[in-house]
This record gives sequence, C-alpha cells and structure tokens, in this order.
Amino acid sequence: MAKYNITEKKEKEAAYRSLVSPKMMDEMQEKIMNIIVMQKKYRDKDFSAKKLAEELGTNTRYISAVVNVRFHMNYTSFVNKYRIDEAMTILVDKRFQDLRMEEVSDMVGFANRQSFYASFYRVMGMTPRDYRMQHLMQHPSMKKTEAKRGRKPKTEKKTEKK
Repeated sequence: MAKYNITEKKEKEAAYRSLVSPKMMDEMQEKIMNIIVMQKKYRDKDFSAKKLAEELGTNTRYISAVVNVRFHMNYTSFVNKYRIDEAMTILVDKRFQDLRMEEVSDMVGFANRQSFYASFYRVMGMTPRDYRMQHLMQHPSMKKTEAKRGRKPKTEKKTEKK
C-alpha cells in the first residue's frame, strides 16, 4: 500500500471560460496586453485584476478566463512574469548594479522584497542576487575589471600544467 496518497492534478474546467467567445477573447487579450505590457501597468503595485476589469469595462471573471485560456496562468503569475522579465534586465545592467534588491523590487512593481524573491525563484530557479552575480561575472567588462585587479573572475578556473 502506498504511503502517500498522490493523485494527478486534474485540470479544472471553469464554466465561465466557455462563455467568452473566441472573438471576445482575442479583443480582450489585445487590450490586456496593451494595458499590462505596453502601458507597463505591471509596475503598479496596486493594479489589480479588479482595476483592469474596470478599465476594460468588464468583470474579473472574464479577465481571469482570458488570462487562463490565452496565457495559461493566473492573473498574478501573468503580471509577475513581466515584473521578473524587467527585473532580470535591471539586475544585469551595469548602470543599476549598485541598486539594492529592495529598490529593484520596487521599480518593477512588487509590494515587498519577499514576494519579489519568491516569484523570482519560482520562475528562474535562483534568487535575484544569484542571478545578478552569475551574469555580472560573465560580462566581458567585469572580466577586464577583475583582470586589472590581478584576479581571475569567479567563473573561470586557472589550470596549470606542471
């Protein structure tokens, strides 16, 4: 007898998803992308699915249906994806290398550092700090800087033959 009662997760079919016509889904998908991505509303900590629905003149169930069907994730994951994408750009940009993680988190719209770290780790499989360090050490200008200091970058190992 199995020790754990593990069952395969079943995909729930929400009835309201089928109420949204494909044409309406197309229109709403475009509008959602425009507001969240083009207008960069993902940076706004307080921009909820409810506010998006109000802006589009619809309700949160339709927003949820479109995001689930078209993007295969829930609203929060959808918004966080764009936050993480921008954070990844900021973390490896030399102009921003002196920013603290709290500042990066704030810039991209996370309410706090903990939610930023949790979301980043969920998407990338590493912490934002580890991501920054890994990419900065691979950057050619960092290798030059390290060489000027008389050190090898951490990503390279010196091998000598005797």
